[in-house]
Amino acid sequence: MNRAELVVAILAGIVQGVVEWLPVSSQGNLALFLTAVGTDPSVALQLALFLQLGTTLSAATYYRRDIATAVRSVPGWRPHRAYASENAIASYIVVASLMTGLVGIPLYVYAVDLAGRLTGGVFIAAIGVLLILTGVLQLASESVSMGVRDAPTLLDSVLVGAVQGVAILPGISRSGVTTSTLLFRSYDPPAAFRLSFLLSIPASLGAAALTVAGAGGLPGIALGPALAALGISAVVGYLTIDALMRVVDRVPFWVVCFGLGALAIVGGGVVTVVV
Repeated sequence: MNRAELVVAILAGIVQGVVEWLPVSSQGNLALFLTAVGTDPSVALQLALFLQLGTTLSAATYYRRDIATAVRSVPGWRPHRAYASENAIASYIVVASLMTGLVGIPLYVYAVDLAGRLTGGVFIAAIGVLLILTGVLQLASESVSMGVRDAPTLLDSVLVGAVQGVAILPGISRSGVTTSTLLFRSYDPPAAFRLSFLLSIPASLGAAALTVAGAGGLPGIALGPALAALGISAVVGYLTIDALMRVVDRVPFWVVCFGLGALAIVGGGVVTVVV
């Protein structure tokens, strides 16, 4: 591992650790960064998905109590009580993850094939458009009344899982679209973020497995840089989740919504101007 590879790996890990939880698309931003340093667009997309493993570890560590509660409920799970209070989180994660796979796997195959046939500039322009659409959705969710729901339902699971599958496209923010969907479903902000981040764990594991299987190994990266990027993204990701949840708890949510939505729109606008 030479110095240049290490620097790129560290920067990629920092970007992933921060933007995975913001509505600016970690895949889109990582793909932009990797494409800018000379990575082939199709490989950049695969790497962006693979490096989500680091932030998966962040989320699993931060929400370890919720995960433990869900696991303990599995032996007593019954179909007719799938969304009873003691089973709701486990049912939500399973059903939403299945929906993510049904929607996301075909889109992933299409996106990798398309990225391989696009030039770098066109690829970046497409990401810019998707970033702007994500920002519009995030800002729209600001006007929704919140605080009615606190536990997921079957409909919530299906809707959130489906939009998370769409977020496999670079430029569509996974956290942005899933959180916005939950806000539209009248969850309060902390609950929306919590349910979104919990669902990121199986989704990211699945995306990484799909990427490794499709690439026949680590996608365009050596083991040393891969470990460095994953480690950095895990540490930065944990700190970012903690900071964001503190903000959501203490600041009026219209302020948070405006700030995150503005980040998405500015990010998309900068990409478009650069192109």
